[in-house]
This record gives sequence, C-alpha cells and structure tokens, in this order.
Amino acid sequence: MSLRGKSAIVGIAEFKPMRYTEGATTLGMLAEVARDAIADAGFELGEIDGICVEGFAEAPFEAPATIVEYLGLDVKFAEIVDLGGASGAGMVVRAAAAISAGLCETVVCTTATRRERRTTEGPKRSASAGFSGRRVDRTPVTEFDAPYGAIGANYGYAMIANRYMYEYGVKPETLAKIAVAQRYNACHNPDALFFGQPITIEDVLNSPVIVDPLHLLEIVMPVAGAAAVVVTSARKAKKLKKPAAYVLGAGGHTTHRSITFAPSLTTTAIKGSADQAFAMAGIRRRDIDVASIYDCYTITVLLTIEDAGFAKKGRGGAFIDEHNLQFDGDFPLNPHGGQLSFGQAGAAGGMSHVTEAARQVMGRARGRQVKKCEFAFVNGNGGIMSDQASLILGRNS
Repeated sequence: MSLRGKSAIVGIAEFKPMRYTEGATTLGMLAEVARDAIADAGFELGEIDGICVEGFAEAPFEAPATIVEYLGLDVKFAEIVDLGGASGAGMVVRAAAAISAGLCETVVCTTATRRERRTTEGPKRSASAGFSGRRVDRTPVTEFDAPYGAIGANYGYAMIANRYMYEYGVKPETLAKIAVAQRYNACHNPDALFFGQPITIEDVLNSPVIVDPLHLLEIVMPVAGAAAVVVTSARKAKKLKKPAAYVLGAGGHTTHRSITFAPSLTTTAIKGSADQAFAMAGIRRRDIDVASIYDCYTITVLLTIEDAGFAKKGRGGAFIDEHNLQFDGDFPLNPHGGQLSFGQAGAAGGMSHVTEAARQVMGRARGRQVKKCEFAFVNGNGGIMSDQASLILGRNS
C-alpha cells in the first residue's frame, strides 16, 4: 500500500524549549500543544477522529484514552507510539496509514517532556505505581548491559564514532562543522535554546570531551518542551486556504534495542527506512530541498547522510566538507537549529524535525526559510541507532 499524497500535515504547534517546567504536568502539556496544533489547522476539536501519543508516566495505562478524555475528543483511531526519538515521525507514518486505510480522517499527533530541578528530598514515589504495583525493567539491557556501566546513550554513540573513525576515518573538524552550522541556524530562530549564541569549530573542539571522541558541543542538551502536528486526508487538506505539507513517502526500520545486538555500528536501519520512503515518494535524493534529520550527536548526522543515500558509505565526511549545511547553504540541514542547538525535549525533540520540515514546505519558517522549498526529508532516530522512521513531505500531492 502506498501512502503517497493521501494525507497532509495541516497544523503544527511547538513550545519554546525551556530548561525546567516547574509545576507543569506532561498530561497538561500534551493536551495544550495538541489543542494549539488543532487551532493552527483551523479545525474544531470535534473534527479530530484519531490520536497518536507517546507513553507518559502520569498515564501508565491507556495513554491515548487519557488525552481523549482530557480534551473531550471522540476518536475512531487511537495509537501509542514508543520509538524513542523516532516517535514523532513514526506517529505521522501511522496517522497517514490510518487515514489511507479509511480508519479515520484527521489525526492529532502529540509529544511532550517536562523537566523538574533535582532536589535533595530523595526519590519520589513512582508515577507508574498503583494498584498493579511498580513497573520494573527486566529487559536484557538492564540485566546485562547496565551493570557494566552501559547506561544512557553517550557511551553507545561514542562507540559508533570510534568505530566509524577506525573504518573510514573522519576529521574531528568535520564533525564539529555539523554543530557549528546548526548553531548558525539556531541564531536565526528566536525559539531556539541557543539563539544568539554562535560557536566556531574551535569552540566545539575545545569543549570538554564527555566520552571519547565526543565533545560537549557535539551532544544535545536535554530540555523540556512539547510539539504536535495535525494530519488529515488530502481531500480535506485541499479545501483549506493555508498551505499543507503532503506525506509523499514513509518508511520505518527497527533492528535492535541494545547496541550489543546492533548488526553493525556503521551501517544503520536508516538505509531501509529511507529507501522505503524515497521509493514510495518516487523522487530522487537530489530533489530534496531540506534535510530535517535527528541529531542527538554529530555522528548521528553523518551516518544519516550516508545511510539515507545522500552520500556513499564512508564518504559522509567528504560530503559535509564539500557542502554548506546552513539554512541558506546548498544542503540546508535542520534549519531550526536541530536538537543540538534548538534543544532536545525527549520525543518532542524528535517531533521538532517534523514540525520544521512542515514549516519549510508550507513556507512558514520566517527568518530561516529555505528558498523554493518543495520537498523535505525527515528522519527520526530512537535509542542508539535502534528505531528509524523516515518521511518525505512535499508542497503538492
């Protein structure tokens, strides 16, 4: 089944990233940003008949139903998407598929992450504890990786970077260029966390090494935030006065959870996901005007450029050296600043790549608009290069 041109993103909303959200609830943030996206589309709440949401601690069971009840919706399609950073793009894939299958016509996809200051009061009672007891992670990652220090994501991406350097070689200056270009873009986005704070390649290389070979400025800063989009049928989108971003291609691919079981450290599931999306869209890589790709680390961007087919394997570094990655350059990459400089608000950080791609295609990215933007490529990445979701958005169906 092809999803080409059968649905479109017509509404977008996003909170400005912030360090902390004192007193906010994830439920409230999810609902508020969803309501904002629905209003941006020009729809009433009663027109929404589908919802995609991530899991969140305040609703350990029936998360979609919780949002539906909170907003007063009545939906035919309800889905929880748990793909880590790929959840935003993955939600759009599922919304487009549900609309194409006739299960619903208009879906709101919502993500949010709150963040509180750490206190010395000790651990709070788990929000997921209740009549069923506390949920305990007993996966192989927890039992066999974590006890040996394999905690978080930094170590995994450092292993990937080291392996890539061993196999293909890439200059630290080249990886630093990715961070610098995205900071340039962020300096044209007033909503970015690092707006007005430009950096140089020297700044990146002189920043502290967190896990060799990754420097501080090559790693995202966790923040709080929320983002949502509304996806509707092409039939309904064409009746709207405002421009839409049509879903022309979609793909997904998951190969592992623990990096211990990754088939390769230098060739990723992005290849299968992107190939599927491009084949469905029927366009070439050189037709893409904006690349909006997950950037938890600079090495993630390099691998995505290669595995999405913009450069041959091992030639990603040369591609970066030969191109201008700024929004006003010849290969516009993450015009909003990417998560490296816009901020990474959990799954909402991943959704920021979807909202930015939609803005660019719609011509709504004031101050950083890519000229003549017709096609955008989006890639979401979850875990340690584990879950991948790809989208191709276009101005026309």
